[in-house]
Amino acid sequence: MSADTAKIMDGKAISQEIQTELASETSQFTQETGVTPCLAAVLVGADAASEVYVRNKQRACERVGLSSQLHKLPADTSQKTLLDLITELNNDPLVHGILVQLPLPAGLDSTQILDSINPEKDVDAFHPENVGLISQGRPRFLPCTPHGVQQILDRCGIELSGKHVVIVGRSEIVGKPMAMLLVNRDSTRGPQAANATVTICHSRTTDLAAITQTADVLIAAIGKAKFITADMVKPGAAVVDVGINRTAEGLVGDVDFDDVSTVAQHITPVPGGVGPLTVTMLMHNTLTAARIQTSNAAVE
Repeated sequence: MSADTAKIMDGKAISQEIQTELASETSQFTQETGVTPCLAAVLVGADAASEVYVRNKQRACERVGLSSQLHKLPADTSQKTLLDLITELNNDPLVHGILVQLPLPAGLDSTQILDSINPEKDVDAFHPENVGLISQGRPRFLPCTPHGVQQILDRCGIELSGKHVVIVGRSEIVGKPMAMLLVNRDSTRGPQAANATVTICHSRTTDLAAITQTADVLIAAIGKAKFITADMVKPGAAVVDVGINRTAEGLVGDVDFDDVSTVAQHITPVPGGVGPLTVTMLMHNTLTAARIQTSNAAVE
């Protein structure tokens, strides 16, 4: 397969497509209920990358018709002050989704903070209650990056049912939830975007290349620049690069894009691949959260 045959899976274009759909759904929801879904973002400290992410999320909210709040706290904020803010947002009926931007400054217990978010407002799907629901195949919310990967693959016509998916990375944010989504019987896109046979690889995996070479779909999420090379990829595979690494040459993924493009049939770029979808699926979850809370309020 020559270098020019790998098809680019354009996350930016797919993200815009989904945002158009969400804008229509949000408008209809607001007209029917009088409720504008609201996402509250909490940013502690002045991490440059985090500030960019939060800004992107605020712009995405505007595009799909959601309202947003930004709560900026200094880096020396105490655990109690942050927990008090979460409690306040949990109790605010006008706030439907709560996002605490990670990483938090040293000294703050991120697990305790994330666990304190009302599970019905946990639009990142990090709360153990929401993770448990995903594992049982009855999710309230889907984690944003894995759901974005699922959207990209399905909207690019790549069927996952019956296919072998290899995920390189076992993080709580991408690797583990990604495996759960793909092994489940159904998905937001239908059964063809799930029902995969999934292998998770990690730093202790022996003979990694022998496993990745068997993948119909290879998902890289390990945080090592250009780690996946052509000799690790099955010819004709679809390769999804979740990594974002800042290097001297700029942003690069976990996949050596130029090298792997010579053997893969489909590949996501970095930037412009999975990243835009992560933000878009957060918008999707915020609308879902507003629907859940509005429905619950009507019952009470």
